[in-house]
Amino acid sequence: MLSVGLAGKPNAGKSTFFKAATLAEVEIANYPFTTIDANHGVSAVRVPCPCKETGTECGRCRDGVRYVPVELIDVAGLVPDAHLGKGLGNEFLDSLRVAEAVIHVLDASGSADAEGNPVGVGNYDPEKDVLFLKHEIGMWLFGILNRNWERLMRRVRAEGIKIEPLISEQLAGAGVSDNHVRWALSTMKGDPTKWGEEEMKRFAELLRDASKPMIIAANKVDVAPPEFVARLKALDEIVVPTSAAAEVALRMADKSGAIKYRPGDADFELVKDLSAPQKAGLEKIRAILKATGGTGVQECIDRAVFELLDYIPVFPVEDEGKWTDRNGVVLPDAYLMKKGSTTKDLAYRIHTDIGDSFLFALDGRSKRRLGEKHELSAGDVIKIVSTK
Repeated sequence: MLSVGLAGKPNAGKSTFFKAATLAEVEIANYPFTTIDANHGVSAVRVPCPCKETGTECGRCRDGVRYVPVELIDVAGLVPDAHLGKGLGNEFLDSLRVAEAVIHVLDASGSADAEGNPVGVGNYDPEKDVLFLKHEIGMWLFGILNRNWERLMRRVRAEGIKIEPLISEQLAGAGVSDNHVRWALSTMKGDPTKWGEEEMKRFAELLRDASKPMIIAANKVDVAPPEFVARLKALDEIVVPTSAAAEVALRMADKSGAIKYRPGDADFELVKDLSAPQKAGLEKIRAILKATGGTGVQECIDRAVFELLDYIPVFPVEDEGKWTDRNGVVLPDAYLMKKGSTTKDLAYRIHTDIGDSFLFALDGRSKRRLGEKHELSAGDVIKIVSTK
């Protein structure tokens, strides 16, 4: 299961976002460092379910919408100079190691200062928080590199060995891959063995961009001054206006059966008779949905996985005619695969033995035979044929 990190300064609404996305029970409070240890939960990305094409309900979607699991990590709040150990910096950075992408939960209302202390709505400029998270992650990676850089470069010069695997090994625990290292090195200029501190910091920033791509959840949009939101949306960043508190309310109301709501919808349907105050509260939330097109929580997760990380959903089956497994379950699984993945990659994802004994694949729609190098597309229904 791929992992997405939730990061940001204290009191920005990370724990509320986490609860909204996972319905996990976490402490939510209006003071810094509510989260001390990272919370791990299961959220999901939203994709169209192919079962609608068969006229048969698969039982694993909600009215044609499939939610495919991803891990969400709510880490301790970050403050400026966290990479130097300020606040809970070390815990924060360690928790981000496995995250493939980061959702920066930012307080768009300007109601908390740089360290997360409440100052009242509109009394802090949220634009100041946009770049600091990138800086802290970059400096964290720089710190890891810098520990052994001179020793590694001496080995490169003395033994003539390639630099890429040495760097990858050094940063493997931070979620940096060989591909990330190769891309960052190709973007840099000059001989790495002669780099100074500034070149190394730039290299660390490139590694950050490759290994921890980021999307900004402009949270508390329901109470944020409109000019703050407008300025954030105008930035050269992926910014999603978000109300995690509204999403929590909708998810809980749906769970109780009071309304019908699917995460990511732009509206909801009343199911039960509610009291006047309850209806009034829901109508306030409906106004937020109309103004922003949704609460933004699901959009953040979807865009992090599909836009930043280039994953696509694929549906493996054992019966290409009925789209079922051997027990007759319709579309039993949905896998998230990197864009560019092949049918053989899918075979290995299902099981190593299936990949090793791969013969060919069948397209569930066209029934066409596909070779091992056939590139998968989003929403494909695929049967793998193997000798196992």
